[in-house]
Amino acid sequence: MHDYSDQVVALTAALVRPDIQQMSAYHVPNAAGLIKLDAMESPFPWPGDLQQQWLEKLSTAQINRYPDPQATDVKRRIRQVMTVPDAYSILLGNGSDEVIQLVIQALAREDAVVMSPEPSFVMFKVIANINRVNYVGVSLTKDFALDIDAMLNAIAKHAPAVIFLAQPNNPTGNLYDLQAVEKIIIATPGLVVLDEAYSAFTDRNHVGLLAKYPNVVVMRTVSKVGLAGLRLGLLIAHPGWIEMFDKVRLPYNINLLTQLSAEFAFENYGQLQALADIICQQRKELADQLEQIGRVEIWQSEANFIVFRTLSVNARTVFEKLKEQGVLVKCLDGAHPLLKNCLRVTVSSFEENQYFLTALKAALQSCG
Repeated sequence: MHDYSDQVVALTAALVRPDIQQMSAYHVPNAAGLIKLDAMESPFPWPGDLQQQWLEKLSTAQINRYPDPQATDVKRRIRQVMTVPDAYSILLGNGSDEVIQLVIQALAREDAVVMSPEPSFVMFKVIANINRVNYVGVSLTKDFALDIDAMLNAIAKHAPAVIFLAQPNNPTGNLYDLQAVEKIIIATPGLVVLDEAYSAFTDRNHVGLLAKYPNVVVMRTVSKVGLAGLRLGLLIAHPGWIEMFDKVRLPYNINLLTQLSAEFAFENYGQLQALADIICQQRKELADQLEQIGRVEIWQSEANFIVFRTLSVNARTVFEKLKEQGVLVKCLDGAHPLLKNCLRVTVSSFEENQYFLTALKAALQSCG
């Protein structure tokens, strides 16, 4: 067998876009043997006999056939569970990432601009860069609120084709002021995507804004309610928007097993929401206990995670000491100036939350 390593290096250098060569692949850390509290996953498997019922559902799959290209039954269930008015259409993607990509690709005219507050979901910028669309980030305030004057000035300067606003925001966990959001919607000449990835953990619902503004769409995912493995994201919008985005969607993007699993999940969505409600209760208890530690600063969260800053201790050191004790959280330090010495922990089960708290106290104590 020939070793073509040198030739492949030369070919990639000659053929791959220079900006792609300079990028780093999205890194997912190895969590083997660790309590995984870094990715906002639900800690709960499907309750009771749902697991067996789901497997029975999958046994009906005609895997030799292509799936329904429009995933009609899944959309029908989504419309029922999420009470989507008949006036709006639904588009499905392979996770929210694909939905973001479809939106950006459809709007990627020459000199188009994608805009988002920062820090926010990193894939807004990554996908814009991959698609050679200019990206403009506008810093939040030190309390992670929208800097409305800075946003309005950036909108006036860049006339963005699309603005992504995560509600609640990731990685900060807070909701933006609704009045500020509406000011941005009114000011922008482009589309405003309201990313509701954590809608199961907050009472805020922005679908009503679709009736007020023609340039608003709402994006959601089922990953955070115990279905992260399905990779199913969705967009709710006026039919005219969905018609355009559907033109850049690759056929059969939602596979048959995902469609069957999603149908089953939405048939039993009440049980999944009940688990999300437990996480909300655990979020309050975890926040209270973090406050009592006294060596961290925390921010109130409307999502299934909590961001906290280590005080007088380097967050990266604490992160490594937590790993030594078998706990993996997300180190945000260095991702954005506002996130200096910040860590993000997923709200989990009572047992895993308590294990994390014990490990955090030990980590902080060992740092002096």
